[in-house]
Amino acid sequence: MKKFARPCALALFCLAASAISVSCLAQSAFNGTWRTDAAKTKFSTKPNVSYISQGWYHCVSCNPAFDVAADGQSHPVAGHPYDAITVTIVDPNSISLSTSKDGKTVSEQTRTVSADGKTLTVKTTSHPKDGSPALTFTSVAKREGVAPSGVHATSGNWIIQSQTGSEAAYTVTYKVNGDQIAMTQPDGESYTAKLDGTDAPYSGTYTFDTVSVKKISANVIEEIGKRGGNVINDSKLTVSGNTMTVVSTDVPTGRTSTHIAHKTK
Repeated sequence: MKKFARPCALALFCLAASAISVSCLAQSAFNGTWRTDAAKTKFSTKPNVSYISQGWYHCVSCNPAFDVAADGQSHPVAGHPYDAITVTIVDPNSISLSTSKDGKTVSEQTRTVSADGKTLTVKTTSHPKDGSPALTFTSVAKREGVAPSGVHATSGNWIIQSQTGSEAAYTVTYKVNGDQIAMTQPDGESYTAKLDGTDAPYSGTYTFDTVSVKKISANVIEEIGKRGGNVINDSKLTVSGNTMTVVSTDVPTGRTSTHIAHKTK
């Protein structure tokens, strides 16, 4: 459940991900390798909200929300794919963030605001759990409302406009065998699950540890990713010919995005 809601990491652009599944038909329309068309993604209009004030970073829209000192030191956080975060003020217009899990780096990010304060560029490096080559992403967000005063320039409400990234982040392959679906991705993520909605292990990511896949109809699948028993992502996947539409909701934050993928083989 990954490549259709790739998340950029950390607070502003979550590392959440979204993948696709297939039906139990021998010649399922879902079978094959699919690539997301990043240019056609429609991101949630719900803003990401964070600010830095008096040396502290506050992630307001994170769920759960958290506050840590922006002092360049690692600080523990709970309820996220990572268990520690480091926030550093680079200069008046940019900050850097990094996350880790059990002492292992999960992601690194820089956020830079434009001279007019209306655009935020976020560059993220994501480190796959299995040690596969790192993935990189560049996201652009626009400011909602007026820039707040007395806080760092990257602070405020930001709405994602676009995202581009490593090819491996947009490719996924599925194979149906009887009543099961197998999913593999170039960055090491994978699962094999029954199509009856029961939970199955999800490997290779910090975002999910289990997944359930349910066939709604011959061309519609629902896929639910969980971490620690809690629902993290709920995606509805619909195939029409060689095109797949994925409506993916990040459940903790309530953000829903729509992604378009095309079958490559």
